[in-house]
Amino acid sequence: MPPLGSHMEYGTVVDWKVKPGDAVKRGDVVALVETEKGVIEVEIFEDGVIASIQVQPGKKVPVGTPLATLRANGATVEAPQDAKPAPPPVETPPLKKPEPPPVHVVQPMVAPSVAGRTRVSPLARKRAEELGVDLATVTGTGEGGSITAADVEGAVGGKAPARPGGPVVEIHDEKIDPQAAMRKVIAAAMARSKREIPHYYLSATIDMSRALDWLAAENAARPVTKRLLYSALLIRAVALAAREVPEMNGFWIDGAFKAGEGIHVGVAISLRRGGLVNPAIHDVDKKSLEELMEKMLDLVNRARTGHLRSSEISDGTITVTNLGEQGVGSVFGVIYPPQVALVGFGKISESPWAANGMLGVKRIIVATLSADHRVSDGHRGGRFLIAIDRLLQEPGKL
Repeated sequence: MPPLGSHMEYGTVVDWKVKPGDAVKRGDVVALVETEKGVIEVEIFEDGVIASIQVQPGKKVPVGTPLATLRANGATVEAPQDAKPAPPPVETPPLKKPEPPPVHVVQPMVAPSVAGRTRVSPLARKRAEELGVDLATVTGTGEGGSITAADVEGAVGGKAPARPGGPVVEIHDEKIDPQAAMRKVIAAAMARSKREIPHYYLSATIDMSRALDWLAAENAARPVTKRLLYSALLIRAVALAAREVPEMNGFWIDGAFKAGEGIHVGVAISLRRGGLVNPAIHDVDKKSLEELMEKMLDLVNRARTGHLRSSEISDGTITVTNLGEQGVGSVFGVIYPPQVALVGFGKISESPWAANGMLGVKRIIVATLSADHRVSDGHRGGRFLIAIDRLLQEPGKL
């Protein structure tokens, strides 16, 4: 079970996209896991063949619990370290499988049927709504007779087993307020951040006139579907500045700073149902503005429809939040642990601006930095903001 958030302790497997014997490669989505922030697509990070599934849909297990075993191509299966050793191989087939690891005693999210009620996994209920399936007609094959997404899809194809005779049971889910659960997780993460991280804050007022003029000219030559938003310029400038001041890009882990292996910018996205997520765009410093714009739009769409991937949730090395559309002048954010920096942007507004003894009106934006004083100080933070400003004055080079 991967850590899909800084304060995640448990996750619930709601569906498997693979079965034993399937070949997989790095980056493939192999499972759907539900957390307080929604259903996340879990990727695999090694090539091989799925040897066995250790955790069935509906099970809520702690972070770090083995979910499946993977056999490298041409290799035999290795049992997890906490599992009992497999029996010695015999000369005649079939080969014995390794014994499964000890079962963690956990409370499943989907409970067995009791008192005339059948439990339904969150993904199964969602699939039933999408496919127009009456859950009262579906036979559950999950733990304790619970209904899984596979049961719903099987019912559409006429493959679901018939219910035994008797009265139709009432379908009932646990009444969990997802927004309240998400707020609880956000509260825990932010409380940890303010409790453990010695924040310091800096701000800089940046002249955006050149960047916006360049953007208007650039977009005039592009089709509507390929036009850029100014937020792409901001995110790109932050990534390139983080390359110059690497103390802003990484994590505080086990009492020491660990630099990020890439510059993966987390983008704070508010969800329509309330709450927010912080998925990352990978290797922003290596992407063109057009590629970055496509990734941004795709990420926002998938975040709001519940199709984020595990790597996007866990890989961010620095976060950007932009509240300008909400009319906010400046934002001093709370660092998302274990990251060590967050950059905030307010709205673009017209303001008097003096330069070379002349007074005029410029379009400005306030950029703020929240940084971890264990890793950097005001001098380095100041250099970081200066770098962002300088980069935005040369938008054609972004």
